This record gives sequence, structure tokens and C-alpha cells, in this order.
Amino acid sequence: MSDSDENNPNVLGPSYVQGASTAARDVVSRADHRRKVLGNIDQNVMRVQPKKRGLSGKWSAQSLVKRQLHLEETKESISAVSNVNDPEMECQTTSSFSGSVFEMKVEPIEDVDQMEIEVQDMMSELVIDIDREDLNNPLAVADYIEDILSYYREAENSTCVPPNYMMQQHDINEKMRALLIDWLIEVHYSFELMDETLFLMVNLIDRFLALKIVMRTELQLIGLTALLLASKYGDVRVPLVDHIILMSKSLYTRKQVIDMELMMINALQFNLFAPTMFVFIKRFIKAVQRDKKFELLSLFFIELCLVEYEMLEFRPSLLAAAAVYTAQCTLDRVKNWSKTSEWHSHYSEEQLLVCSSLMVNFHQKAKSGGLTAVYRKYSMLEFGHVARCEPAQFLLENNA
Repeated sequence: MSDSDENNPNVLGPSYVQGASTAARDVVSRADHRRKVLGNIDQNVMRVQPKKRGLSGKWSAQSLVKRQLHLEETKESISAVSNVNDPEMECQTTSSFSGSVFEMKVEPIEDVDQMEIEVQDMMSELVIDIDREDLNNPLAVADYIEDILSYYREAENSTCVPPNYMMQQHDINEKMRALLIDWLIEVHYSFELMDETLFLMVNLIDRFLALKIVMRTELQLIGLTALLLASKYGDVRVPLVDHIILMSKSLYTRKQVIDMELMMINALQFNLFAPTMFVFIKRFIKAVQRDKKFELLSLFFIELCLVEYEMLEFRPSLLAAAAVYTAQCTLDRVKNWSKTSEWHSHYSEEQLLVCSSLMVNFHQKAKSGGLTAVYRKYSMLEFGHVARCEPAQFLLENNA
């Protein structure tokens, strides 16, 4: 306030002047009676004009001279104050006698309003703490989950394959790879293996094919062996080698499967770990906080990407985020990407549009053609018939 210093903790009122004479207390008392009644703070601030300063940001020389003369006059009137020896304390005491001794500096109200608007814009949509309910659950490792995801983001670069690795192959092509994975999705479902096993299996196939030149007669054996390795890595119940052979209609022998298993783990240098799309999408689904149908639809989109060779161009974390975004758009029929999703995925909506458009195209053609395993799987009651949802064609129109 400009008219009163009663709320200033640095100003000493009458009760704080210890050992002062009667004359000094009278002066202080008269200064107290001149204080105005506390009014509207905003109005008082708006009436006060900021004190003009020089280039150095300090008080002008004329103001300092006037201030010094006024202090000298005031000191003479309270010379009886004997116990106040600190010069700084004395200066603070004299400031309560007259409101003109210290001019109050108030920042322009326009700057304050602008600052408040910027803060409101930043906090308009808060990032939700999605781990708050899991703090007491040791299995959720809420204290370390962000560090784990950060490590996955760094590791995915080393486990991704070149998007053009098929050019070095002479006897197989992209279409053969798609047919193999489409068939393996059905095999994976028949064995009732964990979801992450499917994604690790595809990663092992691509990493091996990027390192070795193979014949088409070996391609199915490579796929079944990759399924066996991925299952051993993550599943509790692992298919028997004899069951793997039956899936190939006894096309391969037990020795061939074991030899291929040894060849693959040597080529991969016994490093089977890879942060797949499934690792990231579980986290991104949690950030959205929606129902089971939404989760199944998101998984439907990333399984569609497994079959498509062209999706190797994108990082697994980007594909996972795009699948979650596409699922939201499919169910809500509008674009929807919250600050919480952007925070946890590290991707903006603009970065997801290209992948999302491709996923919508895959959704439109999933029912027809020779690669229908994913569509038939997610058209079952067990998976909520999510494959039958109307594709989000408006994403294609907006990105055209």
C-alpha cells in the first residue's frame, strides 16, 4: 500500500521503540494517527506510479539528496532514543514517521497481469500423476519407472534394425516376411503365450535376417525358432520343441530346430533383450486411463504394424504412442492427445500424425487380402470385437 506501512515487517511501530523518551513516543504516536484506514489493496496499488530510475536501476541523485535532508530533520526530533544504536535500525525507525521518507516501488500492473496469464496458460491442463495409486505397490516400481522407461528409450536405438535390410536378401522379400508373421500370430495365440512374447519374436526375426543371408526354405524354421527363444525369455510355460515341429507339419526335425536356435543366439551374441512396442504401450495406455476396450484397440493397431515391413522405419516408442493416439481418435471421433500423454510418451501430436495415418490405412484393409490374422483375432469376443470399429478416416482427410 502507498498510504500505510503497517504491514511492513521492517518498520518499527511505537511498541518496538524500546527505551525511547516521551517526546519520541509522542512523535511516533502522532505518525500512527495519520495512517489511513486499510482500503482496497488493488485500488491502492493502481494509484501508485512506479518511481523513475536511472540506467543503473538505483534511485536518482535528486531523490537521494531530498531523502538525506528529510532524514536529518527527522533524526533531530528523536534524538532522545538512546537504545537504538544500529544505523540500519535507526533508519527503519524514522521511516514510520512519514510516508514520504521511503517511496514504494510497484511494478507496472500490466506486467503482473501478463505474468499471471502465462502461468494460467501453462497450468491450464495439468499433467496427471499416473503412479500415485501405485506408490504402495512394490511390483509397480513407481519410484523407478521413469528411469526404466528412459533406459528403454536409449536401448531401442541399438535393437532396431535397418529399415532396408531386406535389400541384402536374395531369396526372400517383404511379402514373405509378412506371410510368416501373419501365420506366427496365429501360432502364438494357439500356444496362449504372453503378449510381449509376440513382439519380441518379431524383433528377433528381423534382427537375425538383418545379419544373415537365408533361403526361403529356412524362413519358417527361423520364425518358429524365434518364437521358442522369445517364449523362453519371458514366458513361464514354454512350448516343447516337439510341439513346435507339429506346427510346421513336421517339415523340420528336432535337430534342425535346435541347430537353428544355436545359430540365432550366436548371431545375436546372446542378447535377446529388446524394448519392443509392447514395453512402451503399456505405459502410454496407463497415461490415458481408459477402459479395457481402448487398451485392446491400441494393441490391435500395434499388431497390425508387426506385419508391415515399412513400419520398421519408425522407433517402437513412436509406434506405441501413435497406436494409443489412433485408438483415441477411433473411439472419440476427434483428435485427442492430452498433456499427460505427451509428457509420458515424449511425443507431440504432430509427431504422431504420419504413423497414425498409416495405421488407419492398415485398419481399412485389415479385413481383406491374405493377411487377416490380426483382424480375425481382434474380431473375437475375447478381444471385444475392437477390429470392427469404424476406422478414423478423418485423420487421413486432415493429413491429405
